Amino acid sequence: MKKLFLVTGGTGFLGAHLLHCLVDNGERVRALRRPDSPMDLVDSIRDKIEWVEGDVLDVVSLEEALQGVDYVMHCAAMVSFDPADRKRMAKINVDGTANVVNAALEAKVKKLLFVSSIAALSRQANRPHVNEEARWENSPLNTAYGHTKFLAECEVWRGQEEGLDVVIVNPAIIIGAGRWDQASGRFFRQVHKGMDFYPTGVTGFVDVRDVVAAMLRLIESDISGERFILSGENLSYKSFLSKIAAALDQKPPQRQATPLLTALAWRADWLRSKWTGEKPLLTEETARSSTAKCYYDNSKIVEALEDFVFTPLDVSIRGTARRYLEAVKAGRNFTEPEP
Repeated sequence: MKKLFLVTGGTGFLGAHLLHCLVDNGERVRALRRPDSPMDLVDSIRDKIEWVEGDVLDVVSLEEALQGVDYVMHCAAMVSFDPADRKRMAKINVDGTANVVNAALEAKVKKLLFVSSIAALSRQANRPHVNEEARWENSPLNTAYGHTKFLAECEVWRGQEEGLDVVIVNPAIIIGAGRWDQASGRFFRQVHKGMDFYPTGVTGFVDVRDVVAAMLRLIESDISGERFILSGENLSYKSFLSKIAAALDQKPPQRQATPLLTALAWRADWLRSKWTGEKPLLTEETARSSTAKCYYDNSKIVEALEDFVFTPLDVSIRGTARRYLEAVKAGRNFTEPEP
């Protein structure tokens, strides 16, 4: 019988791309979903997946979902930089991961792959170059989200100590089609609407197809007890946004958002959110992070996986821009992943 994959967070951006790839490869796939999870990104393949209603905070549903599973790919997480979300984010990201690890140990799965983030790799102003050896240190450049992912990694390493084969990936900012009001899709939507300012920072970017490809090769490999940065290229936000603008045939941002300007901007947006009751678009954490200059080393994954090559960022941006414009023309706020 074919091996069985369980995916958590399968209706989200990365999880949906992973599900499409697994289905296209002819794998047996089971996915955990909440009753209210939107299915727009997996609509065309929903009948090819065994769905289990539940949640990473619901231990009973996890135990049911893991029956007979060979490989667990844990993508479920909450991403927020709003201080109001910190308690819930910690619950989902840390406690939820602990529950997944415990259930995987009980079910005796072959391997667990955990999707972390480069945000879990401690960033220091005096150490801009980051590799997998970076250990968490308190720093103004780190975020509450990054801290929850670091603590979630600790739960995964605890699972390893208890006998579970594990591997962790730390993706950079993931580029690809999905919901255009979330994740990296917001960059394309905002540039298309018009964007005057660009942040001063530098960070890593990676094509979603590369992340999925690395995950699938790692889960079935003999590699265990390791984590890998998945970052195709390091680029300044100015250059990144300019490339998006060129792909969308729009004017690139021309004005630099200095640290002082971003500090004023997040405070103004905080006041706006209090007045309107809406979630802030810019927070102290995102403002600070956007000015950080971090360069992520991808040599470990390239050396570990033979013939693994990252997609050039220009190709990723042009392809994502094309799919964004198709969605705009069709009047949709999302784009389902391609096989």
